[in-house]
Amino acid sequence: MDAGLLKDTSVLSRNQQLDSFLIQQQGHLDDEKMLQSSFHVRQKSEECPSSSLQDTIVTRLTPQLSAHSGTESSTMVVSPPHSVRLKYLSLAVLVLQTTSLVLTMRYSRTLKEDSPRYLASSAVVSAELLKILVCTLLVFKENNFSVRLLKEEIVNKPVETMKLAIPAGIYTLQNNLLYVALSNLDAATYQVTYQLKILTTALFSISMLGKRLGFYQWLSLLFLMAGVTLVQWPTKSEGDTEQKILSAGSRFVGLMAVMMACVSSGFAGVYFEKILKETKQSVWVRNIQLGLFSFVFGLVGMIVYDGQMVREFGMFQGYNTVTCTVIALQALGGLVVAVVIKYADNILKGFATSLSIIMSSLISYFLLEDFNPTCVFFLGAVLVIAATFLYSKERKPTSGSAIKV
Repeated sequence: MDAGLLKDTSVLSRNQQLDSFLIQQQGHLDDEKMLQSSFHVRQKSEECPSSSLQDTIVTRLTPQLSAHSGTESSTMVVSPPHSVRLKYLSLAVLVLQTTSLVLTMRYSRTLKEDSPRYLASSAVVSAELLKILVCTLLVFKENNFSVRLLKEEIVNKPVETMKLAIPAGIYTLQNNLLYVALSNLDAATYQVTYQLKILTTALFSISMLGKRLGFYQWLSLLFLMAGVTLVQWPTKSEGDTEQKILSAGSRFVGLMAVMMACVSSGFAGVYFEKILKETKQSVWVRNIQLGLFSFVFGLVGMIVYDGQMVREFGMFQGYNTVTCTVIALQALGGLVVAVVIKYADNILKGFATSLSIIMSSLISYFLLEDFNPTCVFFLGAVLVIAATFLYSKERKPTSGSAIKV
């Protein structure tokens, strides 16, 4: 019995030694695999130093759940420096585009020349044609210069294309109204008054999209109405009675044109937003559809209202460098803003609007010499700028509110 027990003990000892040897061999194999893996990683990093540098600049630690502690590790995202530069670059582009369009349009409508002044309806048609060409080139570039997408989205879907007829007609009316407004108002007054489109857009968003406004949004609308009222407040002016009557009449026409443009802008913008949310088409394709209808409506309007002038002096009468600049800014401005908004937030948009109002006022006073600021105008402009920032203020959910997913 002792001999059998001794035999079993020796067999067990040999099995334990064999298991220990196998574990050691497995450990050596794992170590060799780890060394080979690290060697390949090091060799790859040496071959691609730029990728390693990019990973160093942008460090992102994804949340991981620990199996032992059940806690989640922290997340840290280090933004690359160029994104900050893009934001401020977008701010500069927005200010430059908004200010230059208003000032050049005002200058072109008040410029005195021997030749006939260019037709506003002709400029609108030319701008829409240029916009269509630019958007078509962008679609071709995204689809390897193939016309298949345009045929599928525009020709083969007539119902979807016809939906853009309503906002296109309203945008055409709005663009013509802007020329009327800037022919009768100085750039600074126009810039401040045109911010009423925030009010009309908010009201149409509530009625058509079912959006809800917070306290700051409603407060900003009150500031906005008060500011525009102060900007339009009549002031004492020197001169004869006939000149005062003509000036008041011109100012009233400009004010009515801006008010109608604000209403049309608010409705068309919300309607276009609703269409974009209901479909998944490219923004450039939608702009082509919009431009086609706008071109047709603009051409009909030009023939109806300015047909006699077009027959006598041609469609491009009065065109010069300033006129071509206005058309280019009007056509490309919306496309540039659409790209820039990708990098700019609401705060930067508020800064852009505010800086544009200030720059328009300064240039109108010092260069165009058609604007005399008053304390009332200054107070109204400050209220409008404050309203722009308040309306862009994001609403934060309360801590006790539940979020359903």
